Amino acid sequence: MRKSVVLFLFLIVQFVSAQPDSLYFKPAINPNVPVWSNTNTAGLDINEVAFVNWNSGGSNSISALIGLNSVLRYQYRNFIWDSNLLARYGLNKQEEQEFRKTDDLLEISSSLGFRKNKLTNWYYSARFSFRTQFANGYNYPNTSNEISKFMAPGYLFLGGGIEYGKNIDKFSMYFSPLTLKTTFVFDEALSDAGSFGVMPAEYDANGNLIRSGERVRKELGILLTSAYETQLFENIAIRNFMSFYTDYINDFGNVDVDWEIVFDFKVNNFVRATLGSHLKYDNDVKIQEEIVNPETEETEFQDLGARVQWKQLLGVGVVYEF
Repeated sequence: MRKSVVLFLFLIVQFVSAQPDSLYFKPAINPNVPVWSNTNTAGLDINEVAFVNWNSGGSNSISALIGLNSVLRYQYRNFIWDSNLLARYGLNKQEEQEFRKTDDLLEISSSLGFRKNKLTNWYYSARFSFRTQFANGYNYPNTSNEISKFMAPGYLFLGGGIEYGKNIDKFSMYFSPLTLKTTFVFDEALSDAGSFGVMPAEYDANGNLIRSGERVRKELGILLTSAYETQLFENIAIRNFMSFYTDYINDFGNVDVDWEIVFDFKVNNFVRATLGSHLKYDNDVKIQEEIVNPETEETEFQDLGARVQWKQLLGVGVVYEF
């Protein structure tokens, strides 16, 4: 009899311990307590092509792209604070060619939002963002003249406005009637050339420098952004971001466009594929074409004006969340 009681108690304990957490009474979440959340994602994409006695021909190549995305969120009652760090760097190597950069980005952004009550989806919002790159950029195959560097350019946006988001971490629309855009060109050669919209240097008739090029350019204008993220299917997610900016003072109505759309295909918790498109237009970023002067036989650069910039990305790699 004693053994039967002991066995019965053992089975009860085993059964109870195996039940899901939903059978227990969980403490209610106090909405008046501040909540911090942090997600970090690191990824590595590698693509490689090799040929051995391939009659159709081809060039051996290998490319790699490493990325880091860190999101920190603070939420308390009707107040939300989001901060994001995004870093990417990619390289490509083909036989008989030097390493070439395929991607380069360092971006820090932060936004504050406050709403009157939990019944409304409208927020009073303020935003800050800073963007630059890690390494020098070149117009390949010419690697003797840099066309961009760290903090050349660097972009800073700071402004305030209103934001709508029913589920603000998945969908939001932001409008700011007053946004300060600051462009930094902390390189003497690029600033003297007037790159990225800064005032170029002035020279006399003999080519002597009268005034150096500006290192900082400030604009004040309107900013409109839209961000959307959703799960299309069980293992397919889409992220879409659009930004439109026009300056009041210098060229009102000339809109800078930044549109990025990314599809994430999740194989499992560690393997994913990415297909993305990034389109940009900035009237301050002029495209230059390298030409050879037939009279002097010297290399010169011809200004072609602003052009639509487009980048397409397709990669398969590993991802780790921590």
